[in-house]
Amino acid sequence: MVCAALSLVFGIKTEGIKEGWFDGASINFAVILVILVTAISDYRQSLQFQNLNEEKRNIQLQVIRGGRRSKVSIFDLVVGDVVPLNIGDQVPADGILIEGHSLSIDESSMTGESKYVYKDKKNPFLMSGCKVADGYGTMLVTAVGLNTEWGLVMATISEDNGEETPLQVRLNGVATFIGKVGLAVAVLVFLILIIRFFTGNTEDKNGKTMFKAGKTSVGDAFNGIVKIFAIAVTIVVVAVPEGLPLAVTLTLAYSMRKMMADKALVRRLSACETMGSATTICSDKTGTLTLNQMTVVKAFIAGESREPPDTSEGLPPVIQALLVEGISQNTTGSVYKSKGSGEMEVTGSPTEKAILSWALKLGMNFDDERSKSSILHVFTFNSEKKRGGVALKREAFSSLTLLLALFLNLNA
Repeated sequence: MVCAALSLVFGIKTEGIKEGWFDGASINFAVILVILVTAISDYRQSLQFQNLNEEKRNIQLQVIRGGRRSKVSIFDLVVGDVVPLNIGDQVPADGILIEGHSLSIDESSMTGESKYVYKDKKNPFLMSGCKVADGYGTMLVTAVGLNTEWGLVMATISEDNGEETPLQVRLNGVATFIGKVGLAVAVLVFLILIIRFFTGNTEDKNGKTMFKAGKTSVGDAFNGIVKIFAIAVTIVVVAVPEGLPLAVTLTLAYSMRKMMADKALVRRLSACETMGSATTICSDKTGTLTLNQMTVVKAFIAGESREPPDTSEGLPPVIQALLVEGISQNTTGSVYKSKGSGEMEVTGSPTEKAILSWALKLGMNFDDERSKSSILHVFTFNSEKKRGGVALKREAFSSLTLLLALFLNLNA
């Protein structure tokens, strides 16, 4: 910008306003165009990802309101809501544990401690942003948003989006090197021309010597120095590739728009440089390549394989009753009758919804089965044990029965 201003001033000074403004104005236009294109591209990019981040943070979770489970946005969570927590869930707000079974919380994101913290009535406090490592339970929300511990931490963190792409870094290095070489040449040329001017070796268009000691006026000498300085500034301006940033910005912005046309949002322009050479893309399967809907396609019952297992035909009544009771008790999901259509509505994780839907086909009455016994202890399911169970007290017989979880092949 400084060189552009000097070029404009000296051009008008030496060649007049009619012809002297061309070089300076064109340089100023190129610089302003680079700034505008970069600013507009960054603004549109940040605006798109601001909307994307809002959508990403808009987590749908289950809450218990009025005795019924319903899905709400995490932004609609209020103090007093009752939230079920299962293994793998993130605690959506600060709260107090109402009840739970073998509930362990990973609080490393808040405390830095990698050891899981066991939660019970003696230690019931839950912090937003922590992960449920094992077990399940329900919590009462006591603080949401910026009033939570996680919100206070995130409020102090600001994201810096001023990172340059690797290509821009390399090109800036090249431009800096060229600029330094051009500046050195301009200084050398300026010194040589000044020496030639004051020694009387510089002539004008008509072949007359431009400077004669004791004869040339101060004004003419100053004009001669201005012309020499303008030549040096021109060398610097020509040496610095002011069009290079514009070409890079336009190229990356065009690549970003092409990728967006293919439904690929680009957060950083550096991704445009590398995605073209990508040979392998790793993607999460559930919910990305599939619908995140699971069904029971095969079951092993009483030593026999049933495929598909949608009917209870051929099952002994005792086995069917034990199967239905085991499914209804070994779940954190729920089964409700829809108010509008009267159809059965299943809630819970995708795995639990698949098993409960299968049990409904076998004739399960969820509320009746749950009321026949009370849970004494829960052996929670996790990926290491690959099994779970509950210790029950049957109301009718006042005896303890241990029901182990079922081993099922699930198709996503």
